[in-house]
Amino acid sequence: MSYQYDLLIIGAGPGGYEAAFYAQELGMNVAVVEKDRVGGTCLNRGCIPTKALMHSSDVYREAAHGAEVGVEVTGLKSNRKRIGERKDEVLDTLRGGITGLLNKKKIDLIEGEACITGEHMVKVGDDEYTAENIMVATGSRPFMPPIPGYDLPGVIDSTDLIEMGGEEIPEFVIIGGGVIGIEFATIYADLGDHVTVIEGMDRLLPVIDKEIGRSIKMTLEKKGVDVHVSSPVQKIEKDGDKLVVTLKNKKDEEIQVRADKVLMCVGRRPNTAGVFSEELLAKYPDLQDAKGFIKVDDRYATPVPGVYAIGDCIGGIQLAHVASAEGRNAVAMINGCKATINMGTVPSCIYTDPEIAVVGMTADEAKEAGIEVVTKKYPMSANGKTIIAGLDRGFVKLVARADDHVLVGAHLLCGRASDLIGELSVAIGRGMMLEEVANIIHPHPSFAEAIMEAARL
Repeated sequence: MSYQYDLLIIGAGPGGYEAAFYAQELGMNVAVVEKDRVGGTCLNRGCIPTKALMHSSDVYREAAHGAEVGVEVTGLKSNRKRIGERKDEVLDTLRGGITGLLNKKKIDLIEGEACITGEHMVKVGDDEYTAENIMVATGSRPFMPPIPGYDLPGVIDSTDLIEMGGEEIPEFVIIGGGVIGIEFATIYADLGDHVTVIEGMDRLLPVIDKEIGRSIKMTLEKKGVDVHVSSPVQKIEKDGDKLVVTLKNKKDEEIQVRADKVLMCVGRRPNTAGVFSEELLAKYPDLQDAKGFIKVDDRYATPVPGVYAIGDCIGGIQLAHVASAEGRNAVAMINGCKATINMGTVPSCIYTDPEIAVVGMTADEAKEAGIEVVTKKYPMSANGKTIIAGLDRGFVKLVARADDHVLVGAHLLCGRASDLIGELSVAIGRGMMLEEVANIIHPHPSFAEAIMEAARL
């Protein structure tokens, strides 16, 4: 049978466009279908706009504390409208770059909502396309938990907040103390709004190193953020022009917090509604799980012949760089090649102040897996660049196997952590020992030399 495309990808986010670029390099005839804007969640509603807003709040915070380092600023104010405009300018520039690459590589960009109607058939609007291989890379969307009052005006998700573009929120309540919640708490607290973070579990960032979670709580409180942990939200109510959030603390006491806006950030769900026709779902009942995540095997193949899926829509680690890696690995295997990207070493970054970055196992996770470990922790209070930058709280923590000192994890709370974690990802991916890291010369003064110092301990 002759197909219009060797590979048709549904979704032009980091997973989709990276897969398309690599497939084109391997000689495939490729098309990408996108119902919204190229770049997906990461570029339009997630990583990039959040960091653009954060850059503005970082500059504002530095200026506000300039007198501490001899730079006095008078008449300082935040122009929230301009902050939002600059965020949009960044997005436009990056979207233009992706579209330009698609055109340059002669990858067809089809606008519209796609539905897979058969094993090699995709319908977009009134048009039908055939493809030897189909890849679903539709990403995810914010989850709104059914807390009473979740649907009131003023209760928003992360997409709504980004569209607001840094608009002032005098009293801002954030439900969820995970990555998204504490990044937005950092941004809005630095811009001068009063922020309250409510987390149902016993600490912030409950899935990473405990010490980092405790430290970032103290850092946020130092910024004036009210933090409630072990405090599940009971309900949200309207009171005049304000919202009232009722939570129950660890003492089983009810506390009420007033807000102008309430941000829900307690997880995400896959964007898979309508991706498969009802007939196809009936024919392949094991195609999706109860939450809508697409089921795939170790080749990213779904139960439907010739149909693959990657990224947030299959669950697992929901990060842009993971989706990109999965897309490239899937394309390699579709072409009969070996998947070369190491999916066992995935760094994760959180853009707080200071930054957080982790890769590999925590000491507790290693012990649970039956691995005896040694932990090396270097306090950033002894690092010259940290003292210069005024980032007094933080550390570099390395976890290695006790018997051979091979690195299995790294946990950073320090300046430029998102840049430094790449070195440790390589070290863990290559099976390096503490001694090997310790014996590599690092520049001085730098944040990076803390890695060397930690390995030397």
